Amino acid sequence: RFICIYPAYLNNKKTIAEGRRIPIDKAVENPTSTEIQDVCAAVGFNVLLEKNKMYPREWNRDVQYRGRVRVQLKQDDGNPCLPQFPTRKSVMLYAAETIPKLKTRTQKMGGGDQSLQQGEGGKKGKGKKKK
Repeated sequence: RFICIYPAYLNNKKTIAEGRRIPIDKAVENPTSTEIQDVCAAVGFNVLLEKNKMYPREWNRDVQYRGRVRVQLKQDDGNPCLPQFPTRKSVMLYAAETIPKLKTRTQKMGGGDQSLQQGEGGKKGKGKKKK
């Protein structure tokens, strides 16, 4: 019993209509299929990454949004492979919780704070024109 997890399921930039399946406060910003695969494989799931598959509701055809992860949730007899993850939602919530802690994510975020504070307070409000 394999389940499919598309990056759109965990993306906080998406609405529920666009395919997000978990609450927005728990979702991650633009997760990739590789990140989902790394997190699921690290916890001990049997994982298969399909790079060229696309989520049907995804209109953007960029490489960043491609891919899906197949995770073996249950064994042939119907018992969960890992007892702490009985449902597909529990797997998605765990992946969304763990992806921000990945080394690739923490290194990228290191120097990005300075660029956000530039450009504030530049324009002044319009005044009345003189005749």
